[in-house]
Amino acid sequence: MNFDRWRKIIAPLFLCLLLLVTACAPQTSRYDQVQKETTQRGAAPAVAKQAEQGSTFNQLFPKSVKGYKGYEVVPTQEKKGFAEYKVKDKEGKTVAMLSINDTTSVPAAAAKYQAATDQIAGYPTVEQGTTTTGLLVNGYQVKVLSREAAFTKSDRVAWLQAFDLKQLAQLKPALAPTASAQPLTTPSLKPEPAGGYYNTRPIEPQGLPNLTPQPAG
Repeated sequence: MNFDRWRKIIAPLFLCLLLLVTACAPQTSRYDQVQKETTQRGAAPAVAKQAEQGSTFNQLFPKSVKGYKGYEVVPTQEKKGFAEYKVKDKEGKTVAMLSINDTTSVPAAAAKYQAATDQIAGYPTVEQGTTTTGLLVNGYQVKVLSREAAFTKSDRVAWLQAFDLKQLAQLKPALAPTASAQPLTTPSLKPEPAGGYYNTRPIEPQGLPNLTPQPAG
């Protein structure tokens, strides 16, 4: 009888303790799981080691553009492989965002320029949605994003042309494929019946040693 009575008392207490421990235990969120997967051994880094330093791009941004008197260009972000500035109008309102990024880390960003049919300053250009115009220089993507409807495509083109694109083209090429990249071709080799390959280089006649018998000495 005593055992049954103690069991009835202990069972509810044990259940309450179990619920309390479960509630206090840390829960793994979906974000934590994604974070864990991306930091596992072998996961691809967010930025390639070969990417250009963002500080290299700073001097390539336009300080001003003809016809946009009173506009201010303000740095907003700089990291490896990327730099970004914002454009403020005379009233201090942000009307556009300017950026340069090394496509080494994101080859898909450069791949979309392979089918480009338009050019700005001689470089392939594409429209990304209705608010962004970009061009590709030496594997580096230069973009202008409109933040105000009044900042139109013609404005984006004007600001893209104001970048120091020639200097950008002189940087070491980004490792991502560029729009001007040409596929490599190798000559086809014609197999011989014996399984070898024809030698396309002419064979020069070689002299033979003198085999005339010599008189006995």
